[in-house]
Amino acid sequence: MRDGARRRGANRWRAAAVVALLGGGGWAVAEAQETPEAAALRAIQTAAATGDGAYGLVRSLTTEVGPRLAGSPGDRAAVAWAERKLTELGFDRVWSEPVEVPRWVRGEAAAEVVAPYPQPLAVAALGGSPGTDGWLEGEVVAAPDVAALEALPDEAVRGRIVFLHRRMERRPEGGAYGAVVPNRGKGPAVAAAKGAIAAVIRSVGTDSHRLPHTGSARHEGKLPAIPAAALSNPDADLLEAQLAHGVPVRLRLRLGCRDEGTASSANVIGEITGGERPDEVVLLGAHLDSWDLGTGAEDDGAGVGVVIEAARLAGRVGGPPRRSLRVVLFANEEFGLSGGRAYAVRPADELARHVAALESDLGSGRVRALRTRFAPADAKLAERLAAALAPLGIPVEAKEAYGGADIGPLRRLGVPVVDLAPDASTYFDVHHTADDTLDKVSAEGLRHQVAAFATVARLLADATAAPARLPAEEDQSRSR
Repeated sequence: MRDGARRRGANRWRAAAVVALLGGGGWAVAEAQETPEAAALRAIQTAAATGDGAYGLVRSLTTEVGPRLAGSPGDRAAVAWAERKLTELGFDRVWSEPVEVPRWVRGEAAAEVVAPYPQPLAVAALGGSPGTDGWLEGEVVAAPDVAALEALPDEAVRGRIVFLHRRMERRPEGGAYGAVVPNRGKGPAVAAAKGAIAAVIRSVGTDSHRLPHTGSARHEGKLPAIPAAALSNPDADLLEAQLAHGVPVRLRLRLGCRDEGTASSANVIGEITGGERPDEVVLLGAHLDSWDLGTGAEDDGAGVGVVIEAARLAGRVGGPPRRSLRVVLFANEEFGLSGGRAYAVRPADELARHVAALESDLGSGRVRALRTRFAPADAKLAERLAAALAPLGIPVEAKEAYGGADIGPLRRLGVPVVDLAPDASTYFDVHHTADDTLDKVSAEGLRHQVAAFATVARLLADATAAPARLPAEEDQSRSR
């Protein structure tokens, strides 16, 4: 963004903030009448509108560390990077909590149609897949999704390579991901149970580039896992077109991936201490790890930058907050939610002091909606959040907040959560691909997210009464 455009955008945010928070009036009158809370929020939003702290953090992480697959050298470098950055930025406390994570190595991948019309295919192994020990070849049996695969007789699948080909729709909220991701997370295990020798899926993504989207596949049941890979969307189109001829299609696959057991990683935590109730915590989370094909800029370098910079602004601009602000950079979200699960295994009295939680893990788009998951008694607090975000043009969405994958265990324990949902229209073009690089990150979108996250964090930290706990619920973790 050019400097002039940036200044105009910042001024619009600032003027709108005064009108929305104070009910109108000119600059001189508004500033004279505003409450200390309104003054702090105005200052926070202005600082966010004119700063590039989040973008600088994403640039540093992707340039100096790069890919951060759980248990890899990049993962260890990311932990050291996060500890250093949080310390340099003046967080009052910085520490790490060890987390055991899986260590899976990708190796090389190749695939090709052997018959009826030989063609090379762009392919990436799915996380957790075993290797093939050379080329593996078989006839293809196709199904759109897991439900259709489960309906096939075992004899139609046994000894074949399963191809799951449902397409993902492009939506601003990214909601189509949940409908398609079972093909990746559960599909290979269902194929194995029916006797398949391998599984390939259409990439869970919205692009038409010849870049496959990786991601984890869960191994379930007593049978050994089978090799599993994702085809780029154009190559999935090609395979569908060959199958449409009505003659047998044979495919061969070679995966060099392997399981190396477990490795040590860590959740990295930075805290800005509250002035009145330091033991009570508002948590801002993102995951530090990434897949290994790109540099993890959108997933989740953007989130790392947003929550660090938002906590810094909310904690330092306008005086100290009443409660503590805690940034948690979670280990291994991508390959099993190791960090989120480990963090939630804390003493009950410490968990009880977690007032609320927010997570950033859907790229660098502008925030398009606010959602909350509060008790009915806290409806007024939700309204205050909405009013404070109005200057940023963020509407309320009539949908309960999900929270995010890493803070999901806290949500299930009853911690209130807030969603600041970004526009994810293009996020799944690069998600889990080699194209997830710094040039895809929107500096303007990051500024908007920082303003929103910092506003909500500050209001929650300064609220006279903490939002009430909710009933605990069963674990319903999502596949990522």
